[in-house]
Amino acid sequence: MEDVVNPWKGRRVFLTGHTGFKGGWLALWLASRGAIIRGYALAPSTEPNLFTAASLASVLDDIRGDIRDYATLKHSMAEFQPEVVFHLAAQPLVRRSYADPLGTYATNVMGTAHMLEAVRETASVRCVVCITTDKCYENREWVWPYRENDPLGGYDPYSSSKACAEIVSAAYRTSFFPVDQKSERWVGIATARAGNVIGGGDWSEDRLIPDLVRGFQTKTPVLIRRPRSIRPWQHVLEPLHGYMLLAERLLEEQEQFASSFNFGPRDEDAWPVERIATTVAEMWGEGASWVHDDDPGVHEAHYLRLDSSKAHAQLGWKPLLSIIDALEWTMSWYRAWRDGADMAKLSHFQINQYEAILLKVQSTQ
Repeated sequence: MEDVVNPWKGRRVFLTGHTGFKGGWLALWLASRGAIIRGYALAPSTEPNLFTAASLASVLDDIRGDIRDYATLKHSMAEFQPEVVFHLAAQPLVRRSYADPLGTYATNVMGTAHMLEAVRETASVRCVVCITTDKCYENREWVWPYRENDPLGGYDPYSSSKACAEIVSAAYRTSFFPVDQKSERWVGIATARAGNVIGGGDWSEDRLIPDLVRGFQTKTPVLIRRPRSIRPWQHVLEPLHGYMLLAERLLEEQEQFASSFNFGPRDEDAWPVERIATTVAEMWGEGASWVHDDDPGVHEAHYLRLDSSKAHAQLGWKPLLSIIDALEWTMSWYRAWRDGADMAKLSHFQINQYEAILLKVQSTQ
């Protein structure tokens, strides 16, 4: 019998990309809710990394595998017999996609197809949440936020690969799990699109907060590309809460949730890069600073915002943390890591803190 208060207690969850930043935080949160998790991913791509810092190996069954390897992925999923699949494994970096476009497409497009085919062959699976990105839209550099029914696109290999992942997911949903065949076997497949997430434990290359932290630690001014570009910044726990809500509705076999959802911050939290960099430098202290990099590098979108009205109306989801709160939580995590704190304990503390805010908001509604 399912626990209606905590739908994750004892739930078997297959999580791809658990050694990454977002996947690691999702694993910590699901484990704290009592889920039984098998993670499937390559080894962490950076050193240091969240997986090691927050002792993630202690909260899940850690399987190292490549989503481009269908046979191994299929075996690992079938052996575990999950009910829920969260797909976060990806090549997540725009600039790296220019250096390795074939690897990016193989991971983000065929990797998604491999995951969905493994789901089709694993009878225990009841729902899938496939994580893509806000960059899957055809970016017209306009002032309006993008809605789920806006055209997909992608200027660069990364963005276009995520648009392809959206199309692959939709094709599997309509071809193999249509609602009119629900009486035979139905798997709810949803895709989730989020913006620039921040939080402790991200050391990826070519990302603003990790680049700033690395520079601050060495006490050298950080080179910042495109300081006036505007991004939808939000703490990592915000979209993860949305992903979990989405899976919970799909587990209830509510077919209207088998679609795409945006999870973005409030409009006032779409800040330019330079404002984020200056605020973070002030929070860090110790003379931290940044300078404008005159080399803009490869093409990147200048202006990008998401409309999350659908998630608010249908899921009851909304962002809880202001951008200032998100930055303070993020920088407190990195400062604690620098000072040798127990990062598993602090990470769980921040998750509990977020859940307390969530409960307070829900109690007033």
